[in-house]
Amino acid sequence: MATTLLRKTVLTAAGIAATAGGIAGPAIAAHAAPTTSTSVVADRKGHGERELDVRYEAQPNFYFCGPAAARNALSVQGKNIDVHAMAKEMGTTEAGTNSINDITPVLNKETGAKDAYKSVEISTPKADDKQTDKLRADVVKTVDAGRAVVANIAGTATDTDGTTHSFEGGHYISVIGYRDDGHTVTIADSADPNTATYRMSIDNLADWIATRGYSTS
Repeated sequence: MATTLLRKTVLTAAGIAATAGGIAGPAIAAHAAPTTSTSVVADRKGHGERELDVRYEAQPNFYFCGPAAARNALSVQGKNIDVHAMAKEMGTTEAGTNSINDITPVLNKETGAKDAYKSVEISTPKADDKQTDKLRADVVKTVDAGRAVVANIAGTATDTDGTTHSFEGGHYISVIGYRDDGHTVTIADSADPNTATYRMSIDNLADWIATRGYSTS
């Protein structure tokens, strides 16, 4: 596995199944229609938790997870950006979106501030305590500012319900909330509208991001 932020991504499990003859993975429709979620806003900054209201849409094909994650992230700011327009700006192809560095400038442009987001790399194969603590602080800071984090992940991770999410070819997700002072985070995942959101420990998320990176305030 490459350990650079600029590595190619991101076939979701659906894309792998579509291109490699049906490798087992989540039941994801490669051409699923966008789905809107009615998430409840839980804004409790004083109690170590906050969750933003995401206007969720599923990705329209197996390689649009980068633009879709960015679109879902921007929706918490009340923005509704066309996912195809975002894909064009990011240079997304059927091979995916190259890296988080292609997403950060688009988030800044659509947020309306050139320094609203920056890219952070976790270059090691597994996140250490310092990297995990930084991710936790970044999630809390970004969500408290009313924005979502976008993360480039790869491999398999387990959520707080014990469900595994596997994207061996790479994937992009949005982090839209946190609990327990950021030790647990809420993820919006465009891959499967049946599991549009789920929660995960910050430790598992950091290891999921390892060798890649994330966009944060």
